[in-house]
Amino acid sequence: MRYHIVGNMKKYDAIVIGAGHNGLVNAAYLARAGKSVLVLEKRDLVGGATVTEEIVPGFKFSVFSYVVSLLRPEIIEELELPKHGLQLLALDGTFTPLPDGRYLARWHDGERTRQEIRRFSHNDADNYDRFGLHMHHMSRAVRELLMMRPPEPSSLKPSDLAGFNQLARHFKGLGNQRFYDLVRLMTASATDYLDRWFECDPLKATMSASGIIGTFLSPRSPGSAYVLLHHYMGEIDGVSRSWGFAKGGMGSVAEALASAARSYGVEIRTGAGIERILTKNGRATGVALDSGEEIEADQIASSLDPKRTFLKLIEESDLPADFVTGVKRFKIRGSSGKVNLALSELPNFTCLPGEGAHLRGSISISPSMDYLERAYDDAKYGRFSRRPYMDILIPSTIDPSMAPPGKHVMSIFVQYAPYQLQDTTWEDQREAFGDAVIDTLAEYAPNLKNAIIGRQVVSPWDMEQRIGLTEGNIFHGELTLDQLFFLRPVAGWAQFKTPLDRLYLCGSGAHPGGGVMGAPGKLAALEMLRT
Repeated sequence: MRYHIVGNMKKYDAIVIGAGHNGLVNAAYLARAGKSVLVLEKRDLVGGATVTEEIVPGFKFSVFSYVVSLLRPEIIEELELPKHGLQLLALDGTFTPLPDGRYLARWHDGERTRQEIRRFSHNDADNYDRFGLHMHHMSRAVRELLMMRPPEPSSLKPSDLAGFNQLARHFKGLGNQRFYDLVRLMTASATDYLDRWFECDPLKATMSASGIIGTFLSPRSPGSAYVLLHHYMGEIDGVSRSWGFAKGGMGSVAEALASAARSYGVEIRTGAGIERILTKNGRATGVALDSGEEIEADQIASSLDPKRTFLKLIEESDLPADFVTGVKRFKIRGSSGKVNLALSELPNFTCLPGEGAHLRGSISISPSMDYLERAYDDAKYGRFSRRPYMDILIPSTIDPSMAPPGKHVMSIFVQYAPYQLQDTTWEDQREAFGDAVIDTLAEYAPNLKNAIIGRQVVSPWDMEQRIGLTEGNIFHGELTLDQLFFLRPVAGWAQFKTPLDRLYLCGSGAHPGGGVMGAPGKLAALEMLRT
């Protein structure tokens, strides 16, 4: 490890707070450039929300995050993550069971998908590929911005002026029609946007569900169309819009990143919670651990969310008042829960009995737009959804190492589970929430309840307590138009720097936002290396 001695203390070039995926990416790029880097993680394992844990003996769960697609290809390549054990397994499509005994399935095979959709609507079958191409172009229009340092609108610095020239060239290159389409998409609701293309309600509902994942929005809320696009921007092995599962669970993503970071000389300490960030004369100088130990560094990068970083680890008096106000107003509203099941057998869906490819992809409980809207209605009034939207995977169907032979694990991501419950607490309601999820799913797969060997119910409150996500918000802050690009997290402070000199934000609360992407970690590292 390359560090220098100040008095009797080690001093690092950089300390990274939090060993989530963005923190590990940040540390790896800094060390790759020759910096001495220490990563400090409160838990006893790396990964943050990107972890695999054996909750039921013999059954491995991706406890929080559960799929891979947004992880930037250039990060995978530059950090040589496959060499460090990362192996992504593609998921084959989305299966939506319906209450009337029918089902809708979409596969990677385009012709097969069109045949499925044609059973509901010839118009939608004809439009499906055109819509996919359209969203591909919209994704390309935004993807370049993901890895771009947001220019500051009020600045006349050459770097910011160059950034706006780059933006202008990019948007001009889109042409008028695509530019107008992009503006419309950024401001519309998922429902309104999809209504322009499709008429089949189950198809629109399932597609619009990507616009509500991790947000406190309904498909009919303005801005949800961008969240839909955000989830369209991923790729696996060069295939756009592909989603996959990391062999060994999501913890293997973190382990590959940690291995890459260590190969460049990064030191990672677990069981090392941060009490506060040390400051002197308007500058971050190091950290104080829960144990009382103090460690100095030339630079500090926090991969924690903005509220936890600036309102928990730093005295408000050390920050400008308008910045503190901006952080307090930054919308971090937990809306998601997770139910993980250990199963003695596969679920048997009434609409499509038996085993098959439909169990090796995503299973979506999203039968109609009204169904999703009613699920949101519960959340608006401080209740978890009694009949929730669910995005379900059975990882053991594509990676048998996740469960004992003949047994299976099921991962259920759930909307809506509001952090703030009316007149009660998550400690009192956690198991009732789990019951509601299982009862709803059992309406489609009646054998489910008898197949359950064990279960884990994760509320947004649990995410906050266990992995430090404020309100359990999986994106470190809403992905709404007022919290993107040069407005994320606070206007005037979107370039990863903070009002404290030498303190940087490298988590999903910075540009370009959430998901297992790694972009905030890399971009913050590049900014730190400029100093």
